[in-house]
Amino acid sequence: MGKLKRKPYDAALEALELDLVGMARWAAATGARICVLFEGRDTAGKGGAIGAVRHVLNPRQCRVVALSAPSEREQGEWYFQRYVPHLPARGEIVLFDRSWYNRAGVESVMGYATPEQVSAFLDQAPTFEKLLVDDGVLLFKYWLTCDQDKQEERLAERLEDPLKRWKLSPIDLAARDKYDAYTKAREAMLAATHTPHAPWTLVDFNDQRRGRLTLIRNLLDRLPDTDCEPQLLNFKPLDRKPAKEQFDVLRPIPHFEVD
Repeated sequence: MGKLKRKPYDAALEALELDLVGMARWAAATGARICVLFEGRDTAGKGGAIGAVRHVLNPRQCRVVALSAPSEREQGEWYFQRYVPHLPARGEIVLFDRSWYNRAGVESVMGYATPEQVSAFLDQAPTFEKLLVDDGVLLFKYWLTCDQDKQEERLAERLEDPLKRWKLSPIDLAARDKYDAYTKAREAMLAATHTPHAPWTLVDFNDQRRGRLTLIRNLLDRLPDTDCEPQLLNFKPLDRKPAKEQFDVLRPIPHFEVD
């Protein structure tokens, strides 16, 4: 199967975007709380997948959570505590760009958490998630996979592209030598936290366009019937000729000139 071309990708994504808008309308109407976790290797495509989901959604309803490293105070809290304020309220959609599963992934592999802390997390995560699900949160956990040759290719692209250079950090480079360690950590995480109430879904992101379409379709298929007609609005014709802008105090700046 060859790499998906841009034109068929855009056409397929456009159809899914209509369903995503319907999902958001349904969530607003029913008060559903939707929480989606995006996990995976560095360069797998989490940011692009999140962007594809939220692109056509109201940012007041759909927000992205991408927490930085914990502060000194947060390091002294219950591990899950700093994630709780970011969980969705009534009618909200929250997309976690990495989540509490940092402890089972990067913190475990890079030595930022002790083996005892990782073991405690793996024991507690299913209980934490069951509390969320039992309270009505619709929780979806996705792990984005990619082979090491693709990871190397994308890391090199980030290094060479000034528009993507910000995505590359020393941690990303250090992770290059730990591909197998991340695999081992992922498998331990899945064995402990793939539960009936909060299952994991793995999506192949070696082709990121196919991966985005697959993930979005899977997310939509796992929701209840989200068919919800938009609110009827009375868009009457203006009762006068459309007005032009008038300026007294300031005028718009000159247009940017394109050769």
